[in-house]
Amino acid sequence: MGETKKFSLGNQNEEEIRNIILLTYDALKEKGYNPISQIVGYILTEDPTYITTYNNARNLIRRVDRFELLQILLKEYIRDKD
Repeated sequence: MGETKKFSLGNQNEEEIRNIILLTYDALKEKGYNPISQIVGYILTEDPTYITTYNNARNLIRRVDRFELLQILLKEYIRDKD
């Protein structure tokens, strides 16, 4: 068996990432997209075309490391378990 890989959060703090995701969500919603589906598509593929350029959302979300984002989302989802 291989060793378990460890990932650690980089330089971005959770609040900065949260703000970027909320801005991206709002931009997608304003343009008539399903924000959840679009953001999930981006996370899974890292294809920036899932995110609108409206309000600079595409450039903003590309600044977020996907591993950091997934860690934060999972931590938030299971926060009451600890």
